[in-house]
Amino acid sequence: MKFSEKWLRTWIDPELSTSELCDQLTGAGLEVDAVETMADEFTGVVVGEIVELHVHPKAERLSVCTVFDGSEKFSVVCGAPNAREGLKTAFAKVGSELPDGMRIKRAKLRGVQSDGMLCSAKELGISDDHDGIMEISDALSVGSELREALDLDDISIDLDLTPNRGDCFSVRGIAREVAVLNRMPIDEPVVADAAVSTDTIFPVEVRASSACPKYLGRVIEGVDVAQVAPGWMVERLERSGLRSIDPVVDVTNYVLLELGQPLHAFDLDSLEDRIVVRTAEQGEKLTLLDGNSIDLDEESLVIAHGGGPLAIAGVMGGAESGVTETTTAVFLECAFFSPETIMGTSRRYGVQTDASQRYERG
Repeated sequence: MKFSEKWLRTWIDPELSTSELCDQLTGAGLEVDAVETMADEFTGVVVGEIVELHVHPKAERLSVCTVFDGSEKFSVVCGAPNAREGLKTAFAKVGSELPDGMRIKRAKLRGVQSDGMLCSAKELGISDDHDGIMEISDALSVGSELREALDLDDISIDLDLTPNRGDCFSVRGIAREVAVLNRMPIDEPVVADAAVSTDTIFPVEVRASSACPKYLGRVIEGVDVAQVAPGWMVERLERSGLRSIDPVVDVTNYVLLELGQPLHAFDLDSLEDRIVVRTAEQGEKLTLLDGNSIDLDEESLVIAHGGGPLAIAGVMGGAESGVTETTTAVFLECAFFSPETIMGTSRRYGVQTDASQRYERG
């Protein structure tokens, strides 16, 4: 279980350093396997915007950029292929110090003065990406300190959980453990009831109640997959080992990590008749979201509709009903599947996912 330390501290914030917190978790049986900083140390780097760009008069592969830092404009020579007008990026002003100890000075490059440096993620110790300068969200304010704007003082902690600690496969579960160890309350988020804004109801039929004691679903309309999840959400996902895909999948993954409850979104337009939770029938096949096609056996629990299987329950959805760039409405699944059922299915097909891992542990 990998998570952001700052995310955990929104739930509970004991007066412990990162090292002390990790020692406490390990001592409680939640072994800390790895601790990773989000970025190396650097100073004086801000969010800058390229407001003007011209080809260097003496070097076609270089650009002369006019960079705005929120109060002043600077001329900066840059060789990155992705430099362009309107781009917000990491701007190291004169006097800044980079992770390798280099202090940025005013310099002339092929006869043109450069008052700073536009940086790649690798040059700032954020990632190994060195194909170009950083591309920063338009939502961030020009001139803000980059470390603060991207919350780079965060720490990623990775726990090696034993099979009996399925309760700690979420930020909330870890927060409860820390709360007990420090005799502190946790800050449970206040969740308001979401108003119903649609009259669309999609029927659900559970035929295998022992394998699926609880199945809930809700239709959500007006979905715009072209939108981008908030930056803070994307950062928390990435620091927990998951990449951002689209806003629908990002939200389901966020709930999975924070609360430990797997969710699955089906494209509503791909569904026929009703949702049926049942065992697979002889001869049924399913192409999964990862592109693999499998022959289902009659012991496997599936989520189906009038047109056949849609997903291996609690393990992975099918490609046919997955969210795509044209999705405008989803059926959101929230269920409890028995650990024995999911464990058997996952091993039968050799497919393990973040969802199945949590269902297997109860």
